[in-house]
Amino acid sequence: MKVTAVVQARMGSTRLPGKVLRQVNGKPLLEYQIERMKRSERIDQLVVSTSRRSLDDPIIELCQRLKVDTFRGSEKDVLGRFYETCAYYKADAVVRLTADCPLIDPAVIDKIIHYFLKKYPRYMYVSNTRKRSYPRGLDTEVFTYEALKDAYMNANSPHDLEHVTPFIMKRIGDASIAQVLHDSDESHHRWTVDTPEDFQFVSKVLERLYPTNPTFTFQDILEVLRKNPDWQEINRQVKQKGDP
Repeated sequence: MKVTAVVQARMGSTRLPGKVLRQVNGKPLLEYQIERMKRSERIDQLVVSTSRRSLDDPIIELCQRLKVDTFRGSEKDVLGRFYETCAYYKADAVVRLTADCPLIDPAVIDKIIHYFLKKYPRYMYVSNTRKRSYPRGLDTEVFTYEALKDAYMNANSPHDLEHVTPFIMKRIGDASIAQVLHDSDESHHRWTVDTPEDFQFVSKVLERLYPTNPTFTFQDILEVLRKNPDWQEINRQVKQKGDP
């Protein structure tokens, strides 16, 4: 089964425009994320999926430099773009990630892929996002291409087209969905980048860890935060988009 990881990336963020190419120590956040994802042992192909807007041309240019496959599609119909990406690259199992997670841990990705492959076809969707125990920013979803195709063929509401996986889960039902949990609850941590405060936090982590340990794990981040608890206050008040 071919495992294709697709990273959704765009420059037009409402709260932090151009965030995916904001730089820390001279390197764009998306480059950090791609570098970390390339260390996955279970991803067969990595693709960055963006829109056809000229605004997103710099994303394509970065990926070309990093020798990463790309796909361009609709900006608004994200589900359609995601499906077209996976159809074009002939995916069997799909790993969905978003480009606002530069601290993503390849070991976490591999753990979720491993569980999916081990339990397939019992489960058609496996993630660490439905019941959160991992820090926000390590979000990983794995599902079948067929489930994605079914969602694409049947979705019509703006919400379903903008958000890829909720409609997939609705279509396949709870019996076909599984969750991977961490040993301890670390869900109170926010490591995604959606606001200036998030960027400030992630910058501190990268500046501290990356120069001496570029393959740092999420446990390494937790250890740094234990020594620097004040860092968590930087973006503690940020509300996740869509949360009440």
